[in-house]
Amino acid sequence: MAEKFSTVDEYIASFPADVREVLEQVRRTVHAAVPGAGEKISYQIPAITLDGKSLLYFSGWKEHISVYPIPPVDDALATAIEPYRSGKGTLKFPLKDPIPYDVITRLTQAFVAARG
Repeated sequence: MAEKFSTVDEYIASFPADVREVLEQVRRTVHAAVPGAGEKISYQIPAITLDGKSLLYFSGWKEHISVYPIPPVDDALATAIEPYRSGKGTLKFPLKDPIPYDVITRLTQAFVAARG
């Protein structure tokens, strides 16, 4: 049976140290791009919230970190995320490669812009 998490801290703490470090950096990156954003567990993964509504989700896996869904993006950001696309609405960032935190910042900004 899958673990049930009450907080984002609990979720992140459930991973090995190397994955935890990346998840914490993703979390810091998103919060830096959206000061005042909240967070909660939704669908048993971390959700970043804005004005009480889910803005984006992120999750850890054995070999990658995922960010969901994919917001409307401009051509430059579409090109930047192309290597990470997995299905219609998921981005997978392999843990064996450097995580492009700058791309995660741009994605977060695109989520906020899509909100209007």
